[in-house]
Amino acid sequence: MTQERRLRLFGARYLEKGAGVTDKEHSQVSESLEGYSPPPKTFWKTVAALGPGIILASSIVGSGELIATTVVGAKVGFSLLWLIILGCGVKVAAQIEIGRNAITWGRTPLASFDRVPGPRVAGRGWIYWCWAVMMILIVVQQGGILAGVGQSLAAALPLTTSGRVAGTFYEDLAKAEIDTALAKREGRADLQSLERKLAALRHQSKDLKTPHDASIYAVLMAILTGVFLACGRYGLIERLSLVLVLAFTLFTFLAVVMLQADPNWAVSSEEWITGLTPSLEGTSGGFSVALAALGIIGVGAAELMVYPYWCLEKGYGKSVGTHSSSEGWAVNARGWMRVMQLDAWLSMLVYTLVTVFFYVLGAATLGRLGLVPSGNEMVRTLGQMYVPIFGAWIQQIFLLGAFAVLYSTFFVAAAGNSRMVADGLVLAGLLPSDEASRRKAVRVTCVVWVIAALSMAFLFRAPVAMVLASGVAQAVMLGALAVAVLYFRYCDIDQRLAPNRSWDVLLWCSAIGFVVIAGWTIWQKVSEVLFF
Repeated sequence: MTQERRLRLFGARYLEKGAGVTDKEHSQVSESLEGYSPPPKTFWKTVAALGPGIILASSIVGSGELIATTVVGAKVGFSLLWLIILGCGVKVAAQIEIGRNAITWGRTPLASFDRVPGPRVAGRGWIYWCWAVMMILIVVQQGGILAGVGQSLAAALPLTTSGRVAGTFYEDLAKAEIDTALAKREGRADLQSLERKLAALRHQSKDLKTPHDASIYAVLMAILTGVFLACGRYGLIERLSLVLVLAFTLFTFLAVVMLQADPNWAVSSEEWITGLTPSLEGTSGGFSVALAALGIIGVGAAELMVYPYWCLEKGYGKSVGTHSSSEGWAVNARGWMRVMQLDAWLSMLVYTLVTVFFYVLGAATLGRLGLVPSGNEMVRTLGQMYVPIFGAWIQQIFLLGAFAVLYSTFFVAAAGNSRMVADGLVLAGLLPSDEASRRKAVRVTCVVWVIAALSMAFLFRAPVAMVLASGVAQAVMLGALAVAVLYFRYCDIDQRLAPNRSWDVLLWCSAIGFVVIAGWTIWQKVSEVLFF
């Protein structure tokens, strides 16, 4: 047995000294693994080592799935289901490659992105500045989510008399919209009378003053979030949010099952085939919405960049240890890479299923009824997709569920993006780089982030547009990340940790998909300016 082979063998067994191993060889492997933590070997220990993907899923199941995906389904029906699934699956290879780079070298993700060759301005690379622009629009998105949180609570638990009056009115309006859409769909004789009633209610809605309940709730939740994040006590809220998201996801799955059991609303085999068959026929307007949604459904550009921060905080980087040329380090690193890959694939499975559930519900109910979520009553409109299946009573449960989903996204995104912003300020030389200063900067940035999001919620008051605007920015950012992941794979990698060729094919598919999404989005926006 050669020296190298023995190092590989006994490094993989984590220093279990046995027959045929000399004291000198055992000492060499011991030194090569000193300070490292071996990856888990049993099932339950592996489960305990997972976590970053769960945090990622809890932040993903929110604005992208509840708002953007449902809007696409409502606008174009089932025809783009294939694109939504592709958008979720195509990103996981890039997610793992970015995580691999962070764990290998122990650098913060933003520092690694800043090493990608290209133009530099004020000492920082081009990806850094693309990220900075994206962060500004993500704050706008967070404002839209916070507005949705306020709407959910105000609709479920109104605070003022005007809020209760408005709630009753909008419930009547929503019921009239449902009744009219159903009458039109079924060809009923009372369609004209229902249309007149709906028109009268819509006319009255123009004179109805918007109550302040949603704004009050948005302020209260912003204060609560800022306090928890500033104190660093976000673990309990995160776990609670995750439980609520899982419960709401289960509820959505049951809604799809019950929808299929109702012959009036069941998705036909032809519709499933249409949705799963790649085609762009008849989706000119909806395709643009879908591509904007692809920037944030599944793992968006922001989540791709935040994921390694959670990996490092989970302890993957410390467990791998400082990069070393020793074989023991490489063996240990490969073990932790497998844990990270499992974490990423499981999270992808969760958010892909959730995305499909929301899309199908949006297409099968809102799309058929002609209801598209928008404006201050976005959450109520989204709630209508459950009424035909369960009945009007489900609205209240949906509103509380929507609060759980949207707030989970807002909370975790604020925590993750604040870490990136603090890291960006360190790279810009505006903050010290020591660990204590970085932790303090994260707490302060969390509070500033929440205040900025609240300001955006009051400034724009259009949650759907705010969420989709961020989707456009993240879609463009995916093009930059395509360059970065290929650079990481071929120019910034320890060859001992290099993946096989089949993985390279998947990574190239991710990169090409990113470029297509970014290119199409840029073309659409340029076309709007040039050919308005």
